[in-house]
Amino acid sequence: HWSHITADILKYVLKVGDIVIAMDGSLVGRSFAMLSDNDVPSLLLQRVARIRSENIVQGYLKAWICSNYFTDHSDAVKTVTAIPHISPADIKAFKIALPPTKAEQQAIAEALGDADALIESLEQLLAKKRLLKQGAMQELLTGKRRLPRFKGDWRVRRLGELSEIRAGGTPSTTQPQFWDGDIPWCIPTDITKLKGNKYLTATDRKISHAGLKSSSAEIIPANSIIMTSRATIGECAINRIPVATNQGFKNFIPFSDVDLEFFYYLLQTQKNKFIGLCSGSTFLEIGKIALTLFEVYVPKEKTEQTAIAAILADMDLEIDAIETQLAKTRQLKQGMMQELLTGRIRLI
Repeated sequence: HWSHITADILKYVLKVGDIVIAMDGSLVGRSFAMLSDNDVPSLLLQRVARIRSENIVQGYLKAWICSNYFTDHSDAVKTVTAIPHISPADIKAFKIALPPTKAEQQAIAEALGDADALIESLEQLLAKKRLLKQGAMQELLTGKRRLPRFKGDWRVRRLGELSEIRAGGTPSTTQPQFWDGDIPWCIPTDITKLKGNKYLTATDRKISHAGLKSSSAEIIPANSIIMTSRATIGECAINRIPVATNQGFKNFIPFSDVDLEFFYYLLQTQKNKFIGLCSGSTFLEIGKIALTLFEVYVPKEKTEQTAIAAILADMDLEIDAIETQLAKTRQLKQGMMQELLTGRIRLI
């Protein structure tokens, strides 16, 4: 902090509307901001570039810095070292298409700014909905909050009392006849790329029946829960199709008195505890015995389990709808940028 501005640092004082760009690091070309009232007073630091123009609308310049054109330019000119870097000269060399009047620049900036505002509001709404769901899970899946019409007891049960637990395996990769069959074979990336979607409907690879017999893999019936148990711990999905998995999974086939969706949400809340039970020198893994003996608190009545799962599923639907709207809005903005910044569509 500076108590006052001296003449030697006056040129480094930032103003509202200045655009600052990080010139070092993995996010070179992607880390930038336009200063608002809340950001001043502040000073420009080393390894940060400032863009300020008297002749071009700052919001229009920001639109170009936000664009894939600037990202591509930065990727092309950055130094490929331990710490990627672009220079002020690299930034100055970036060329933009310039409308003839400030009024047109301003119109483009405002149109894209409106899209940014909508994206920001959707991001905030999405974060709020996710927090609400997290809170609901913490209360509903622990019995801290009971649904009004249910009075039955909750009880401590082991996971091995709620489901049959099966592991996985990998056929020999040197035997072509073990592969490209008709049995979907799941690996952890099949789960992580779902990005929170709870249903698995396909896998990248398949194995043959001969491959299944040759390995420790087992068929996991449809509508079970497959969970990563090695390196990445506790990522879950409900498989809508019969699958086999590799050895990086422990898979749960719920018994008839257990609601599938409830069990899925319950396992999600235990992820940190699962990680705490892991062992291994090469990579962390949670074993079948530890999971079989792992205790959870569950409603005795399946109807209460189902009611809890229905509430959380409805919240998931809300979140999915917002995520879809957000993705479409981001895509729309990208299309607007391509049209407006190149002059293919004129606003004035």
